Amino acid sequence: MISKITTGPTEFLFKKKILNKYNIDYYRCLDTGFIQTEEPYWLEEAYSSAITKLDVGLVMRNEVLRNKTAKLIIHHFNGDAKFLDYAGGYGLFTRMMRDKGFDFYHTDPYCKNIFAEYFDLDTIKGGTKFELVTAFEVFEHLANPLHDIEKVLAYSNNILFTTEIVPADLQNFKDWWYLSPETGQHIAFYTLTSLQYLADKFGYHFYTDGQSTHLFTKAALKNNPFQEEELPFLIKKIKAKLDRYFRRNNPERESLLHQDWTFIKDRIA
Repeated sequence: MISKITTGPTEFLFKKKILNKYNIDYYRCLDTGFIQTEEPYWLEEAYSSAITKLDVGLVMRNEVLRNKTAKLIIHHFNGDAKFLDYAGGYGLFTRMMRDKGFDFYHTDPYCKNIFAEYFDLDTIKGGTKFELVTAFEVFEHLANPLHDIEKVLAYSNNILFTTEIVPADLQNFKDWWYLSPETGQHIAFYTLTSLQYLADKFGYHFYTDGQSTHLFTKAALKNNPFQEEELPFLIKKIKAKLDRYFRRNNPERESLLHQDWTFIKDRIA
């Protein structure tokens, strides 16, 4: 089987039971360490429910990601621009970001948009290039990563995404919770090397926290936005004062909640 990242050779790793019924082969890319299943013929069954019953951390994760994304936008991007949450599920993250004052939109052909209705991608007239696209817990679902990631990148010069990096030890990987064999939806697993390969292939800079949160961007940032420098004590005190000054002079953005409520009310009246 060829690697879905490099189209180069892979090696067979092991079999594992998916959906408690299918014995599936796992393969590793010899060039990047990327791990993939055999061709995922079971996906229609796996996606009979878009959000699995095991995903009890959905709300907590969205709260953490909202704060992380807002901080990233404020420090590195244009907060007044438009943003897109790709494969955004029920629209919860889009709603939460709009509540924070960021003009986010939602797209997901496989899941009903409940929380951010009226703010779907297709409500924007004409084509648009978004300031930033978020794609949280998406990459591990991709059956054809090269093609699918290229589609996401077409929306923006910047993509913030999450996916867990595979453990270095094979046995740890085989028993890894992130495989999620009970649901059958996770079929692609990335190493930092494989993500760097993708960034290089598509012409993006790659920044990462080393484990779960990553950024592809056309901009060469001065520092890794996920890593705070270890500063001397005096510099930390000065930085704390500057941060307080920044917060005073850059108050929290006004929520779009009331504006959106009025907008929707006018359309359903």
